[in-house]
Amino acid sequence: MTQTITPRVRTLVLLLLAACGLLLTTAGPASAHAALTGSDPQQGVVVDKAPDQVALTFSEKVALSSDSLRVLDPKGKAVQQGKPFEVSGTTYAVRLHSGLPDGTYTVTYQVVSADSHPVAGAFTFSIGAPSTTSVSVSGDTAGGGVVGWLYGFGRYMSYAGFIVLVGGAAFVLGCWQRGAGVRPMQRLVVGGWLTLTSATLLLLLLRGSYTGSGKVGDVFDLDLLGNVLQTKAGAALVSRLLLLAAAALFISVLFGAYDKREDEEKRDLTFGLAIGGTVVAAGLAASWAMAEHASVGLQAGIAMPVDVVHLLAVATWLGGLTALLVALYRSDTPVESAAVRRFSQVAFGSVVALVATGVYQSWRQLGSWSAFTETRYGQLLLVKIGLVALLVGVAFISRRWTAQLADTVVQRGKRAQQKERVGAGASGSGPGSRPGSGKSKGGGGSKGAASKEAGAEEGGAQEGRDKRGSEAARDSKRAAQLARQQAAIDTARQKRARDADPHRFGLRRSVLAEAGVAVVLLAVTTVLTQTEPGRTEEDAKAAKAASSSASSESSGTSGALTLDMSFDTGGTDGTGVVTVDFDPARVGGNEMHVYVQRPNGRAFDIPEVKVALTLEARKIGPLAVTPDRISTGHWSASNVQIPMAGDWKVAVTVRTSDIDQTTVSKNAQIG
Repeated sequence: MTQTITPRVRTLVLLLLAACGLLLTTAGPASAHAALTGSDPQQGVVVDKAPDQVALTFSEKVALSSDSLRVLDPKGKAVQQGKPFEVSGTTYAVRLHSGLPDGTYTVTYQVVSADSHPVAGAFTFSIGAPSTTSVSVSGDTAGGGVVGWLYGFGRYMSYAGFIVLVGGAAFVLGCWQRGAGVRPMQRLVVGGWLTLTSATLLLLLLRGSYTGSGKVGDVFDLDLLGNVLQTKAGAALVSRLLLLAAAALFISVLFGAYDKREDEEKRDLTFGLAIGGTVVAAGLAASWAMAEHASVGLQAGIAMPVDVVHLLAVATWLGGLTALLVALYRSDTPVESAAVRRFSQVAFGSVVALVATGVYQSWRQLGSWSAFTETRYGQLLLVKIGLVALLVGVAFISRRWTAQLADTVVQRGKRAQQKERVGAGASGSGPGSRPGSGKSKGGGGSKGAASKEAGAEEGGAQEGRDKRGSEAARDSKRAAQLARQQAAIDTARQKRARDADPHRFGLRRSVLAEAGVAVVLLAVTTVLTQTEPGRTEEDAKAAKAASSSASSESSGTSGALTLDMSFDTGGTDGTGVVTVDFDPARVGGNEMHVYVQRPNGRAFDIPEVKVALTLEARKIGPLAVTPDRISTGHWSASNVQIPMAGDWKVAVTVRTSDIDQTTVSKNAQIG
């Protein structure tokens, strides 16, 4: 008899799935491992004459396409010529047309980092003098839109399918071999395989649009698909599909020939399935490690096998947990306490491996304690660590229930069933005897009469046989019906006996809580794999700071002034850096440029920026200046009058939403 999950359990699962969807939909476009660390011309600079080319330097190697780097004039017309090319190392450039007129030019870039994530951004520089521009790059984000959401959903489902497939098969093979013949367990593992296969095909189709235009119409572009197959990420996805074919063979043997073998015959087959399954599972895990964060950066040769072990530990623990949940709630075959204890031991080993590999990965991706709180990757990692700690705590409770779990209630139920069957057999009546037929005592009839009498007797005998056959058929049908009813009664009695064990009931509740935390943990992990590592983000900040310092020193010789101020409006996405440039920073008219950037150095498109100048020593000001928006993250004002030299206080008001704003200030000698 198939059991159904209670409404309370169903509601909890739906709430958890909704929470995961919220995490995925609010994750935003994927940040990547590569970051822009420098450019020539530099961001916001004003050059005297038009450069021959624009060069960009990234924190690691990136993949280019024909339109990865574009330079647009103030009217939005492209002024680059030819395809982008590699200058040296991690520096890439594109040539410009000669004789470009004065004005503000916008540089946009969209590349793919070595760990498969798209990277996009934009900045401006000016020739001769700044000007207004019609170019808007506020929507130029990589991995966003509908395609980006679908790609994130596909990544989540691929991780979920991998965990259920590997963990469920490991639970059956290593902890509960009787589960190979349990239909809900078979459906669980096959469902994991189908989910992973479908998600992989979806990612393969979306990949070209995800790293390129972001348009839904490009999903089925065969040219884009051909280009994807030549990339590292495409090769990883194809390898995963080939390994899934081998996994299908493994599943067919596990739930086919293996289930039909006797216990003694299973030993050799168990060893072979364990070796083959481990190889396939490690290969599937490697399809992630070879194309994502572990494949680039510091100690890649060590990081990739560590990542494989990390993924296998997660799958063994969380996938086995899912299988145990199904066995406790959905299976008519009771899971033995010995199987639960074996899984408890396996889960403990998986947690140890998970913690050890996680510590190494955290050190490799962060590099400093400050990155935990100052980078988005570090903040997400803190959330993940908290969820893992919570999961371990709930698992400890489950382990206590497991230690107290006993099969005595189920055994008593079975013995009661046997007694009832024996009693029913003893009270039943034996087979009835057929009435005998007497011999005729008639005296000397004719042969014709004797023949008729014999025919009548034969007809009566045939009628009796037909009647007995009909009764036997009805009895057989009735017996089959009674057998089905008895089986249903036995199953219900066995379920009641199993559920009557308070320890088993407590284990079911704690395992369900573990599964709920695991669903949210998987969502956070999915977002984490798409986020720029903290070490890279901090390196990009340091490179930008060095570039800004060099620019400030260079501009200082010509009388220009640059002020950098960090701000935090307190709202969502309310942190960044505002930079104010004065040229020539002297008494009289000055050109003022204001740049607002996110902590990772990308242009920050906010609703409003205001500047106020105050010379407190002479009680002058505040002199309000409202700059005009030039492009994303860039505002400018011309002929800003400084009436006299002195230590001026430059206050900048930044508004990031309708209600979130702050004012930051810094003093500087002007004039």
